[in-house]
Amino acid sequence: MIEHDVKAAVLATVQGYFDALYDGSVEGFRAVFHPQAQLFTSEGGATDAVDLDSYMIRVSGRPAPASRNDPRIDEVLSVAIASPSTAHVRVRDALAPNRFVDDLLLVKFADGWKIVCKAWAFDPLPA
Repeated sequence: MIEHDVKAAVLATVQGYFDALYDGSVEGFRAVFHPQAQLFTSEGGATDAVDLDSYMIRVSGRPAPASRNDPRIDEVLSVAIASPSTAHVRVRDALAPNRFVDDLLLVKFADGWKIVCKAWAFDPLPA
């Protein structure tokens, strides 16, 4: 039963991530990411590593999918609960014109589960 409760709490954090992504909500992202989280990609030969504040600048400077009525793509591909305090979740989501696969590493802190690292890959959304 404990693993079920842990998984439910992890997935609640991931749902907050999906909601923040779709709504373009800096506040929503700050609620689910640890303040010292790091984000990485190496798409198209361009490696990018950013801290949370830099990522929030990107979020605030782009149109939210909700503002364009884009279809939501929120899919949990896999969940691995490594311990009562660590987890890895792979998700699929979209930010037009791209579809993403994000690997989220989560750690349980006193105030709940937080994403501490995100690595992403993307390809164009099908037409």
